[in-house]
Amino acid sequence: MSSRTVIRHGLVITASDEIHADVLVEDGRIAALATPDSQSWTADRVIDATGKYVIPGGVDAHTHMELPFGGTHASDTFATGTRAAAWGGTTTIVDFAVQSVGHTLREGLDAWHAKAEGNCAIDYAFHMIVSDVNDETLKEMDLLIEEGITSFKQFMAYPGVFYSDDGQILRAMQRSAENGGLIMMHAENGIAIDVLVRQALARGETDPRYHGEVRKALLEAEATHRAIRLAQVAGAPLYVVHVSATEAVTELARARDEGLNVFGETCPQYLFLSADNLAEPDFEGAKYVCSTPLRPREHQAALWRALRTNDLQVVSTDHCPFCFTGQKELGRGDFSKIPNGLPGVENRMDLLHQAVVDGRISRRRWIEIACATPARMFGLYPKKGTIAPGSDADIVLYDPHAEQVMSAATHHMNVDYSAYEGKRVTGRVETVLSRGEPVIVQREYTGRAGHGVFTPRSTCQYLN
Repeated sequence: MSSRTVIRHGLVITASDEIHADVLVEDGRIAALATPDSQSWTADRVIDATGKYVIPGGVDAHTHMELPFGGTHASDTFATGTRAAAWGGTTTIVDFAVQSVGHTLREGLDAWHAKAEGNCAIDYAFHMIVSDVNDETLKEMDLLIEEGITSFKQFMAYPGVFYSDDGQILRAMQRSAENGGLIMMHAENGIAIDVLVRQALARGETDPRYHGEVRKALLEAEATHRAIRLAQVAGAPLYVVHVSATEAVTELARARDEGLNVFGETCPQYLFLSADNLAEPDFEGAKYVCSTPLRPREHQAALWRALRTNDLQVVSTDHCPFCFTGQKELGRGDFSKIPNGLPGVENRMDLLHQAVVDGRISRRRWIEIACATPARMFGLYPKKGTIAPGSDADIVLYDPHAEQVMSAATHHMNVDYSAYEGKRVTGRVETVLSRGEPVIVQREYTGRAGHGVFTPRSTCQYLN
């Protein structure tokens, strides 16, 4: 069955252009753009976008649906998490499959395929968390790249769980230098942090705010510097996830000035929240425990500046929700037992549009950091991340004037609190198409589990 949709009279915004245009969608792909009313296209569905932005669906390159962590697991399933993503104008997620120590990459990847297949409302892809570097793992990396899993995450934090030492990191980087993969790094000095955690708890410092105080910005910067230099030795590209601190941004900027293939991501929580939230009384601060941690507010200026100067290229969510009741509460009396992670997959596009309203970034930069660059970074462009003939018809009609108040009472994420409770923002998703199929229509959910499909990726499109 062939199907055609025409979207008329909207302002089409991509990373490179803003044009008033009609958009023709045919069989799940964008077929053409034309001057408004210049074409007499016939269609099964005509959508009036007058007064609205027509933007590419968001690409969230950092989510953790159903992630096991700290004796529990993230509260969003692939079904609930991808539905919430669609409500927020995101039409592709790249989630993290996990290799457990003592197991193969294949076992971890198969487990994540089983979680996601048939359950997703939007398209999805996978990165691979590499927890156990050995000769077999390194061979498997080559095989996964052939299957469209082209990025591999390592951790300098969480000793005993995901942690890799410098030798393991170097070996994985050397392999990625050969096979074209991209190493993603959680850059915090976990060995030193664990010492500070034990010392804080011994002093009776157990409240959530101490989570931020022991995970020092200098230890993020030190690990970022070390990861950059290991990648340089290996001749490999590097992507540093969830950058939160001024000092870490400085390390990335220096490396990029040296011409290295080094990239950085930040997240909305570091741009809009701060250590003040971690210090909220009556254990409320536990809602904001994530790693890297929220920093003092003065770090935000450096992050915004880096987004404007392109020293940071991507804003992802690191969506990893845990309910306050029964999950975050596991850490009452011991901040180190609070599951690390925040909900945010539904909020990213709106928060970044608020930054447009506030004059922090331009409309095209909004699309660049939330859609186009993540798609290019992880080998999905131009299938995803833009509105152009041949691209998937992942399209969002966005009302730039609608006002909303973010709240757990109205969001669609499977978590009992909002990290942005009561925040007023201007701009809201109205209609969402995924490969031409309506998922949200004028604020009504019309999607279905199983529409979203696994999307293999090519390698990073930014490498020199």
